[in-house]
Amino acid sequence: MFTPTPGQLMPELSPRQELALLARALWREGYDDHLAGHITANLGDGTLLCNPWLLTWAEVRPEHVLRITLEGDVVEGEWPVPLGIPLHLALHRLRPDVGWAAHSHPRFGTVWADLAEVPPIHDQSSALGGGRLVVVDEYSGPVNDPEAASRAMNAMGDATAALLAGHGVFVLGGSARSVHQRAVALEQRCRTAWHVRAAAGPVRSVLPDAFLERMAGSDGEGFIGFFEAAVRTELAADPTLLD
Repeated sequence: MFTPTPGQLMPELSPRQELALLARALWREGYDDHLAGHITANLGDGTLLCNPWLLTWAEVRPEHVLRITLEGDVVEGEWPVPLGIPLHLALHRLRPDVGWAAHSHPRFGTVWADLAEVPPIHDQSSALGGGRLVVVDEYSGPVNDPEAASRAMNAMGDATAALLAGHGVFVLGGSARSVHQRAVALEQRCRTAWHVRAAAGPVRSVLPDAFLERMAGSDGEGFIGFFEAAVRTELAADPTLLD
């Protein structure tokens, strides 16, 4: 079992291991809509890693992770490609600079997506990860339809996260660490904003604009220890995961 030290908070991980750990960590954070959801990592050679169809994120192991082309064809792996992968294919073709992406239907993020409304940031933890959140109100069918996926990605523009109206959330980043940070912060933002609204609290953030602007500039990489703690939690729950 891995034992952390001040100089090494988690073991060295391959991209496949990172993807499996990211899936499990986000499942624990509420990205747990049964078989729904997909994660991709752009390898920079015209191929992507992605989680397989038919397994929940809580079950994914590194050996299950697929390598696919930008057309969605399997290069390595034995499992089927997720049904909604056209969303990621459209993203990575349109924005080759994006390293990692995660799509799912967490409870509170999906509520605000269904409202087609960007929730305010009411607390500092909800601002972690930075970037820009937009609503994509382009629902014309499931994103397993390439045309619907392309329309959604064009509407997303250069944002780093989106509430897909009538659907769920899409979170982008340069690494597994940044996607984890942004996805966790997004669900906390959505959850807190829902409770504040239910309590008839303020409709806008009470945080200073200067703080919100500074936090928005984060690339999601700065909170060292956050992703590492999530990795250790998953390894403690399943010590064989990296075997």
